[in-house]
Amino acid sequence: MNKYIFVSGGVCSSLGKGVAASSIGALLEGRGLNVRIIKCDPYINVDAGTMSPYQHGEVYVTDDGAETDLDLGNYARFTRGVLSKANSITTGQVYDAVIRKEREGRFLGRCVQVIPHITDEIKSRITAAAKEDPDTDVVIVEIGGTVGDIESIPFLEAARQMIHECGRSNALSVHLTLIPEVAGGELKTKPTQHSVKAMQEMGIQPDILICRAPAMLDEATRRKIAQFCNVETEAVFTSYNIETIIYEVPLVFSKQGLDLVILKKMGVESRHADLDAWHSMMDRFRAQTGTVRIGIAGKYMELHDAYKSVYEALSHAGLACGVKVELTKIDTTPLEDGSRVKDILGGGSGGPHGILVPGGFGQRGINGMVNTARWARENKVPYFGICLGMQVMVIDWARHVLGWEDADSTEFNQATRHPVVSLLEEQEDVVNYGGTMRLGKSESAAEPGTRILAAYGVPRIFERHRHRYEFSNVYRGEMSGAGLKLAAFTPDGALVECVEWPDHPWGVGVQFHPEFKSRPTEAHPLFRDFVAAAKERALAET
Repeated sequence: MNKYIFVSGGVCSSLGKGVAASSIGALLEGRGLNVRIIKCDPYINVDAGTMSPYQHGEVYVTDDGAETDLDLGNYARFTRGVLSKANSITTGQVYDAVIRKEREGRFLGRCVQVIPHITDEIKSRITAAAKEDPDTDVVIVEIGGTVGDIESIPFLEAARQMIHECGRSNALSVHLTLIPEVAGGELKTKPTQHSVKAMQEMGIQPDILICRAPAMLDEATRRKIAQFCNVETEAVFTSYNIETIIYEVPLVFSKQGLDLVILKKMGVESRHADLDAWHSMMDRFRAQTGTVRIGIAGKYMELHDAYKSVYEALSHAGLACGVKVELTKIDTTPLEDGSRVKDILGGGSGGPHGILVPGGFGQRGINGMVNTARWARENKVPYFGICLGMQVMVIDWARHVLGWEDADSTEFNQATRHPVVSLLEEQEDVVNYGGTMRLGKSESAAEPGTRILAAYGVPRIFERHRHRYEFSNVYRGEMSGAGLKLAAFTPDGALVECVEWPDHPWGVGVQFHPEFKSRPTEAHPLFRDFVAAAKERALAET
């Protein structure tokens, strides 16, 4: 039987349930277990694909094309477990499936209710995900939201039922709560007590508590929490504010013995912990010297989570290159008319050593991105374009090298005489925008003598896509004739997947999203080489 760990949160949101669940996964993998992590999201959207980044941060894409919550990005960065559509369960998916079954008459005329029909659907999806990979030992289920939220009740009830049905040695409840600090530095346990009481009212007695606190809890505080929350003192852990990076959290939990307590409660024999990769990564973090400034030029700068995977991938590249990466967020809207480009991007000795233009949708800020790409190209600043960032390179080349002033993407200008970026043929009649883009893993073939081939070291590349528009094949000849290097294609040669600037330190644009495959213990090769080029520019300044 699979083992299940249900991770819930209380008191308030944004305590770090995703990082906690991911860290537990990393620890159990270090003990030789195969782990799969599932996210249960209470929102009624079927998936995250149609939500604004301002609403829910970035959309993380899996190999099979699921558009999911950004927490799946944490799972991918911390663990090696399979991630697919089955790893993301939403209220929208659950109710949609139950309603379709009701319409098909599969409930034989019975009254369809939250219990048992909705909770049964949730449980069946959790167990189906566990069976998708037969090597799975432990399934970690993160329940989104906060205990007490009306939206989360069906998921918590499903968890209660599974804990009862599987037995407590096969299903555990891990509850994450807040220990706030009040005036005078006193840590208050009452919010945690109330949060656990709310869980108990749902019929769930937490087996393990992880307390989010400003500092490590002392023994007396842990004993008090244990006494009032009906758990053992050894099962009370602290997730305190660390001064390094989030990837130290598994080591913080390991030092407290969280993995040992989980193994004991699940009846799994203790195994030697292999966390060498995590210790090595932290050694590299502490050995970093010098700073590389990377400008992120996009349109969702106000919300850090909008480009979560991009920022993390840059951090991983810094670890690989031995430098600290300092992010400079550049809103491209003020760069639209070109008058402030030099002031904002030039910046003398304080300017960016590298510029990255990430993905995005919509007209706002596009001309500012084009001006940003032009500035990086003309001033020999390392540039990395991802998805929209590659399309921006193509538009810049058409406007400022070929002289087609009106060149544009048909996403932004249907009337342009030079649509150098256009809608994919299969997208032309699409009306339903949910899950209908070019999504998921796809193969690309890198051309000889290109930077993309040098980065990967092999010509066959497998990366994830999320877009509707592509480099227009009509302009291949004129673009390449003017010097733009077409560096990678789909295996059949039908679509351009990468472009590179000639005679430039590092100017690469890719149509796919490499940020989704970067890990702290293994930086993505494109991000690694981009930061390495920026590091060379930084060293040249000194």
